Amino acid sequence: METSIVRRTLMVVALLFGSMHLADGARADGTPAKCIAPAKPGGGYDVTCRIAGAILKDAGLGPVRIAYMPGGIGAVAFNAMVAQTPGDGDAIVAFSSGALLNIATGRFGKYGIEDVEWLAAVGIDHGMIAVSANSPYRSLNDLVAAMRATPRKVLFGAGGSIGSQDWMKAALLARRAGVDRGALRYVAFEGGGEAMAALLAGHVQVVSGDIAEALGLIDTGRIRVLAVLSQERLPGRLATIPTAREQGVDLQWPILRGFYMGAQVADADLRRWRGAFARAATHPDYERTVQAHGMVPIAISGPELDAYVRKDVARYQRLAREFGLPK
Repeated sequence: METSIVRRTLMVVALLFGSMHLADGARADGTPAKCIAPAKPGGGYDVTCRIAGAILKDAGLGPVRIAYMPGGIGAVAFNAMVAQTPGDGDAIVAFSSGALLNIATGRFGKYGIEDVEWLAAVGIDHGMIAVSANSPYRSLNDLVAAMRATPRKVLFGAGGSIGSQDWMKAALLARRAGVDRGALRYVAFEGGGEAMAALLAGHVQVVSGDIAEALGLIDTGRIRVLAVLSQERLPGRLATIPTAREQGVDLQWPILRGFYMGAQVADADLRRWRGAFARAATHPDYERTVQAHGMVPIAISGPELDAYVRKDVARYQRLAREFGLPK
């Protein structure tokens, strides 16, 4: 009996010490915290997790490893965090406005925005329309002209099926151009990385994606971005890319990027993570790091982020109704 009690006591002590955390984001045993990118490598979620690792490292906080969990453009990771590991205090999941659109249209199943803890947002990404470097389309007007002439000959590729945010960009472009979106040809991929690979291989002619996930290809000149879907031109090395608006197409698509956690995470873990991101946002290199990934820096959390999420979901629900998408 005494041996059994001692064993149980030692197990409890081990669990207590094993669950203790350092202030730097790592576990007490030195295991790095985890950022789940809910898609395959190379897309926007991957970039978002890399930003988390960079800004936390810049601020002297602990290492963050990336774990990839593709499936349903975020649905698999969302459902896993809600139903399987809602109390995991060592895991954060990258999200974007695309995930909020999927929630708004019921693509994440029965779960909604109240079923997770929205942790922090770090930047605003923007949509874009891109072609390969050797494409005959030199401007957005060239593409629009081709869509109007023979829409079935223009093959779009992007992350997500009909109703996803990348499909929505293509559909909105068609609507602004006066083209029946039903005439568009669209190939769905599991994330922006796959879509870009298909563009480079010549399997699709156009990608309606995000600036952040395409920076490397932009820098090497392998793709041509016809338009960025922002209100104004982006700063720095992206300043040469024209907006859709200045080319006569009033189309904007800002993308919030950030992180959420399970709804049953301990208050201490939630405070630890929010404190870590708040401290990272005060570091002198924070804005430089976020901008280097093609995003406009932003640092919001708590009630402010919750309100942003609710507002975005309501906007996407209205947009989905306009396009006749099922809820």
